[in-house]
Amino acid sequence: MTVGSKVKQTLANLKGVESTLKIYSLQSRNKEETKVYKEALETTELVIKDIEDRLKTLEFEEPQYREN
Repeated sequence: MTVGSKVKQTLANLKGVESTLKIYSLQSRNKEETKVYKEALETTELVIKDIEDRLKTLEFEEPQYREN
């Protein structure tokens, strides 16, 4: 597995976590619980953005990692 494919797999996993956190935050009836889910969601979104930016850099610097 190449570095590019590992980064893409990590990004896909994080997006799955993001979706799960959104569902949990919407389903929760406890305000404190909802707050925790939303904070985790914000952190996850920041990490996803960082990984997406890193992937763009990786694809620019290493053309072999670009999707065809």
